[in-house]
Amino acid sequence: MTEATESHEPAPDRTTDQHAGHRSAEHARMAESPGADGPWRLWGPYVSGRQWGTVREDYTPTGDAWTAFPFDQARSRAYRWGEDGLGAVCDRFGFLNLGVALWNRKDPFLKERLFGLTNGEGNHGEDAKEYWWAVDGTPSHSWMKWLYRYPQAEFPYAQLREENARRGRDEREYELGDTGVLDENRFFDVEVTYAKAGPDDLCMVVSATNHGPDPAPLDLVPQVWFRNTWAWGWDRRRGTMTQVLPPTLAVGGLEDVECEHGHLGRYHVSAEGSPEVLFCENETNLVELFGAASNPTAFTKDGIDRRIVHGDTTAVNPRREGTKAAFWYSFDSVAPGETVQVRLRLSPHAPGRSTFGPGYDAVLRDRQAEADEFYDHVIHPALSDSDRHIARRAYAGLLWTKQLYRYDVRQWLGGDPETEPAPESRKARGARNVAWTHLSLADVISMPDEWEYPWFAAWDLAFHAIPLAHVDPDFAKEQLVLMCREWSMHPNGQLPAYEWAFGDVNPPVHAWAAWHVYRLDGYRDQGFLVRVFTKLLLNFSWWVNRKDASGSNLFEGGFLGMDNIGLFDRSAELPPGYRLEQSDATSWMAFYCQQMFKIALELSRHDPAWEDAATKFLEHFLSIAQALTSFGATDTSLWDEEDGFFYDVLLHPDGTAEPMRVPSMVGLLPILGATDVPSWIAEETPDLTARLRWLQKRRPDLTLPLLTRSTPEGRQMLLSLVDRPRLVRLLERAFDPDQFLSPYGLRSLSAAVKEEVWTSVQGQSFSLVYEPGESHTGMFGGNSNWRGPIWFPVNVLVADKLRTLGRFFGDDLTIEVPRGSGRRINLVQAADLIDNSLVNLFRPVDGRRPADGQRIEATDDPLWRDHITFNEYFDGDTGEGLGATHQTGWTALVAHLLHPRLPLTPPGR
Repeated sequence: MTEATESHEPAPDRTTDQHAGHRSAEHARMAESPGADGPWRLWGPYVSGRQWGTVREDYTPTGDAWTAFPFDQARSRAYRWGEDGLGAVCDRFGFLNLGVALWNRKDPFLKERLFGLTNGEGNHGEDAKEYWWAVDGTPSHSWMKWLYRYPQAEFPYAQLREENARRGRDEREYELGDTGVLDENRFFDVEVTYAKAGPDDLCMVVSATNHGPDPAPLDLVPQVWFRNTWAWGWDRRRGTMTQVLPPTLAVGGLEDVECEHGHLGRYHVSAEGSPEVLFCENETNLVELFGAASNPTAFTKDGIDRRIVHGDTTAVNPRREGTKAAFWYSFDSVAPGETVQVRLRLSPHAPGRSTFGPGYDAVLRDRQAEADEFYDHVIHPALSDSDRHIARRAYAGLLWTKQLYRYDVRQWLGGDPETEPAPESRKARGARNVAWTHLSLADVISMPDEWEYPWFAAWDLAFHAIPLAHVDPDFAKEQLVLMCREWSMHPNGQLPAYEWAFGDVNPPVHAWAAWHVYRLDGYRDQGFLVRVFTKLLLNFSWWVNRKDASGSNLFEGGFLGMDNIGLFDRSAELPPGYRLEQSDATSWMAFYCQQMFKIALELSRHDPAWEDAATKFLEHFLSIAQALTSFGATDTSLWDEEDGFFYDVLLHPDGTAEPMRVPSMVGLLPILGATDVPSWIAEETPDLTARLRWLQKRRPDLTLPLLTRSTPEGRQMLLSLVDRPRLVRLLERAFDPDQFLSPYGLRSLSAAVKEEVWTSVQGQSFSLVYEPGESHTGMFGGNSNWRGPIWFPVNVLVADKLRTLGRFFGDDLTIEVPRGSGRRINLVQAADLIDNSLVNLFRPVDGRRPADGQRIEATDDPLWRDHITFNEYFDGDTGEGLGATHQTGWTALVAHLLHPRLPLTPPGR
């Protein structure tokens, strides 16, 4: 046997010897690979759940990404910027991909990727029509498990499209479970498991279980392929794949494909047994899709599909080489309850007798045990089994939605130098992302959702960082810094929103996230705070210069992530002379000031030079707090004394001000403007303290938001955007079940708005009414809806700040919860109530989770009951999960809520 074949023993895990110095083997791996270049981070679940229908892949003049690259073209058309697949992994550069395809002998084509409706096809916008779950994972991706539910009947693609097209916005979405193809459990559960024998040595197991009552056929088709980098004229590197045959293949019982790439080097993908090995090229079938006279190759991307499904032996390369390969395992009859399994291995070493020997199974056993050990340290031991399950599934989803995101806007705007120049419309003034030519990303980024949002969103990512900090603080910090780097942040200081429109405005939550990640990481990494803070100084200046047109310290943020919460599109340009002063934009900026103030104070403890920055943000907050109450010549306030609520105000050309009397989350967000002022500032920040005393003496009106009280522990100080009387009135409405309070958190719009609220701007009428579930308006397209449902992120923020307020006021301030009950609690208890309400969405009640609602997941069958779906938002009355179905981006905050609260100050201070 050659040296190469002997070398394929399971690679020794170098973390084993280090384990004694770390809480677990997985913690040791992360310590070995703290940065993006760390060896254990080279391979991971970085392949997108959907690459088609993205802006990156749209090279048409229309700008309609959904129709530019539809699902039906994906099997035959090469992607430029990324790849998608089922349970797939790739290297962090996205060159080499490994995943699984399936065929039930009835579908018209291979199941290679997740199906869903485009924004124009769904009656509530884009909508995945599959069932899959991230089951488990570790931060180093040493252990990954993913589950897909595959119907044994023909997949009802046409039926799902046609029925959802027939239904209106006032009807429920028509799901795969409604079609009947899954009745009697007539499906295969296909589980894909990866375990790393070493940083670049992956054991892959694909198992499929027949849960139906009858035998059924199944083809398992693991695939390996190179991303097409060579066809567009930008990168000529072309990998090669070749089947290794005897006598070079010196061991029996397996098939092997050698993958050679100029950047990655050489890898082998070995498959146990005797599958048929098929090859084609990852090249577009121009003849099939576009009626071209010929193709660049006889063996196009859909060649494996054409060979297996249609029996076309000419579609695959008889020379057993290409840039896409498949291992075809055929199971003619899988008995009810039977599980079939195939095993593969990706390694830089050629296969040998030990490739699938006892060491292979040992790797899987060890990595699973180490994952259990890791989460025994991460998840609090006092939690119930049910809560532990919630947290671990949330972490799994969060780790599986780390995806490689490649997008160079300048290159995209210019088009392909050889094959397809960009249409002139793409480069026109005001066209999509034309002002973001600096943005050039090729990074692993935490995505909001594997399928519906396979692109980063800046404010989503800030929320992702909080639960990520519990399992992988280095990655959490890296993500927050990435958004501030020169190739992400606009030169003017704006953070990129998302690829559909990088110039949209998301709420400024980055500083809040950075502070919390710093705390969760043990208050130890001041360098991280400095890196983020210095860049956020630019971002803060952008907000002040661009979103406070009048210099009034009241802000006009526009979109702010809350989509259609207003009477009209707040991002749209208003008629000349009109201006919308936003309660939420102003509150966000006050909140931003406080977080920057807090970070600057922390940095000043290590370097007094930061004290000036703390002073600056303190004074800016005080100015915003004063402006929130009154502004302009008419002395109009965003606070409505009669209603006891904050509203957006529309300023007319004649100077009159019209409150937008919509009792929505924008009126509750001033609660976010609350932060503790540490008692040590008097001793440790003399310049700040002197300036504050000067303001208290000469500008007492400006320092009203600084509240103080004496306690047995000493003097407490609090900065609060809302004074106590107004706070009480806001909370009376927030905790009223007939208004904002639901059993599962705070609604985004008061349930009291049962009759439409109207306004008119230059003769055009706009209205709004409470909608607890899916939106009935197409204002923003898609399924976005802030007209009643419960949204995780803002609930978490409100609870966080209620806890801050509660620490200050203690039992001296109590509120009736729920309103009308006679039961009074303090604000810390009110914060706990919100947090517990959010967690209760996922806790079974009589065997069913409220979040499952009326969907198929609510069945008593354990095949469904054991799998949690983390939705984008939740019905304001019932708690049913709505919107995107795998939003273990910000909804993974539930795992954070299940952790014990950190002390306000680190031990030893």
